[in-house]
Amino acid sequence: MKSKALLIFSGLSAMVAVIFGAFAAHALKGQLSEYLLGVFETGVQYQFIHTLAILACGILLQLKLGLKSQKYFFIAAICFIIGILCFSGSLYALALTGIKWFGPITPLGGLLFIIGWGAFSFAALNINEVTK
Repeated sequence: MKSKALLIFSGLSAMVAVIFGAFAAHALKGQLSEYLLGVFETGVQYQFIHTLAILACGILLQLKLGLKSQKYFFIAAICFIIGILCFSGSLYALALTGIKWFGPITPLGGLLFIIGWGAFSFAALNINEVTK
């Protein structure tokens, strides 16, 4: 069930990232300053990268890699999801509203990305050989 939820989330998140990327390229290009457009595009880029990481976690959870690995692949995915919401979400809000208080939320998302990659690496280190 966890794997299915992660795969569904990654599909929806990738869809949103494509929509937001197109929105930035077409609708926002003349509306935002070059700086704020770059901020928005950074949000899209990080959302897409970490969406692919969530997809990988969802796929890896389907394999019998050992309970410890499965636990940490799931933890990594949760960190990536919350990281996208905090990091990319705050950048989208900052770019669209110009409200500066969204800025301090961004590093929290970045920290969650870092923790997520650490959990991903720890999960990979603890993969048990798959028996047939």
